[in-house]
Amino acid sequence: MKSLTEHVPVTTHEREEIIDITRQIDAIVQKSGITSGICIIFSTHTTCSVTINENADPDVKADIIDGLARTFPRDGHYRHVEGNSDAHVKTSIIGPSLTVIIEHGHLLLGTWQGIMVCEFDGPRSRTLAVHVQGE
Repeated sequence: MKSLTEHVPVTTHEREEIIDITRQIDAIVQKSGITSGICIIFSTHTTCSVTINENADPDVKADIIDGLARTFPRDGHYRHVEGNSDAHVKTSIIGPSLTVIIEHGHLLLGTWQGIMVCEFDGPRSRTLAVHVQGE
């Protein structure tokens, strides 16, 4: 069994934005030489998460951000005093990690799927840990 762990820097430019990182993650899978296994993507931050969703229509990203903002508004009644409680809640809802199957040396994603970083308290410099394991 082989494995590879890399750290991927991501720079965000808005308070809330969603960035497609599929190509960067697939490049790590390619570098690993693993043809069958799993890829784990983990955000090492409490206000930045990762998800899989449509990467063809940019309106999907905007709809996700808008929907979360309506459900968890920035000016909601939160106890945490740093002014970013909504970002913590959104990150908890979306989640800090993903596991994607590797098949034939590539990420097993649907036609319209991409791996996305969800920034909820930017702009910031973020780091993702990517672990690839398999044969």
